[in-house]
Amino acid sequence: MLGAILSLFSAASFALNITAARRGVVTGTPIQGTAITVPIGVACFLPVAIAAAQVSHLNAFPPAAAGWMAGVGVLHFLLGRYCNFRANQAAGVNITAPVVQLQIVVTLVLAVVVLHEPCSILQMLGAGVMLAGALVTQYQRPNSSASSGTAALQRGRAKATFVPHYLPGYLFASLAALAYGTSPIMARFALERTGAGGGILGGLIAYCAAAVVVAVAMLWPPLRGEVTAIKRENVRWFVYSGVFVAMAQGFFFAAVAVAPIMVVSPLLQFSLLFRFLFSKLFNPDHEIFGWLVVAGVATSILGSLAVAADTDTILRFLSVPEWLAAALRWHF
Repeated sequence: MLGAILSLFSAASFALNITAARRGVVTGTPIQGTAITVPIGVACFLPVAIAAAQVSHLNAFPPAAAGWMAGVGVLHFLLGRYCNFRANQAAGVNITAPVVQLQIVVTLVLAVVVLHEPCSILQMLGAGVMLAGALVTQYQRPNSSASSGTAALQRGRAKATFVPHYLPGYLFASLAALAYGTSPIMARFALERTGAGGGILGGLIAYCAAAVVVAVAMLWPPLRGEVTAIKRENVRWFVYSGVFVAMAQGFFFAAVAVAPIMVVSPLLQFSLLFRFLFSKLFNPDHEIFGWLVVAGVATSILGSLAVAADTDTILRFLSVPEWLAAALRWHF
């Protein structure tokens, strides 16, 4: 029960993170958001590593593992996060979240190709369902959302309607999915022999590596000028985003410490649902809503559950005929 609760807290924190970031990039830039949230991750992970007595084990951390985790930091926390912010700025969270969630499919494919892990028919079907969910959302148009600009003007509220830019939104969401989906394979190489405590230290190394790259990049005057020109209102939202994502990763580490990954991973997929709800609550004027978005989110959640959950657990829950269960258990 505790593992399930922590998993849901992690999913909700991930959703709050991206919802806050979406608010920040309305008038801010993805570079500003990345430059602020990465150092916040270091500030959040360092006290946890000290409290867990992991910093003293830094000398014993394998150099190869440290190198892999540094790569994870640059790929996941820097490049992936920047692409995610760019996607959200262009098309909003509701449109791009199902595409970003395809990171699970990327991880699945790499796990089969690189780690030679088995892949079941049910997981492949789930990947197809997730892709269908991502495609459904692109048919939602602004004029079919909750309120159009014309209706708003008729009610005497001159409020502009958010118009998504689909091409850059899907492009950067796909790049974010590739980055987010590849980093778990790299982390697996790094942490498979370090023990549970190594995850905290590895996360700190990853954040520090990303922060070093940000610090070096700030030496370039145009980039430094863009970051220092940030508005105070945007600083607040990016700080919220950085804190929430660090909380989400902390809850995730705590969840996998007390519960099997087959319990944790499926529950994390409900982040899609939390993102939709938080967007409706905090960013109603900066997102696209409608039945197609709801259908896309629901379909993506269903597919991600099929990909992430244990096949035998799902089959016991569904109570399907034995011949069908045998077919779905077939592994590639």
